[in-house]
Amino acid sequence: MTRKRTPDGDAFAALSIAVIRLSAHLQAEGDALAKPAGQTSARWQVLAAADHAPMSVADTARALGLARQGVQRIADLLEGEGLITYRANPVHQRAKLMELTEAGRKALADISGRQAVWADEHGATYGEERLRQAASLINEMIADFQGGRGDQD
Repeated sequence: MTRKRTPDGDAFAALSIAVIRLSAHLQAEGDALAKPAGQTSARWQVLAAADHAPMSVADTARALGLARQGVQRIADLLEGEGLITYRANPVHQRAKLMELTEAGRKALADISGRQAVWADEHGATYGEERLRQAASLINEMIADFQGGRGDQD
């Protein structure tokens, strides 16, 4: 039996498709912003997480909504390039904490400077109030899915 969606369901489906399409554009833009620093948007996210607070790879993966193995691969590459270092974790002996090195801080500052200009330009296009409303709705949806509401039939 085929069931037709409600108008609310149609709106949700349209928003979902738009967010997926937007995500692809943001990924490409992030890669372009990070490229002059020799990074990608995925590597930039891990650098930013390591700068935000002492976090393990697993904590970073959870915060970013990514697979732990993927974040581990990126973190190991960043460590190999001297952009992060691992230090002891007082809470968990095997789950080391990532910490930016001076080179990592410089790379992140380089990317962040370009991102600020980019964000200001796009922010001016859409306006603070509309953007905050959209972010609020998307964050509410994320929280619902993380809480299991999105898994219902």
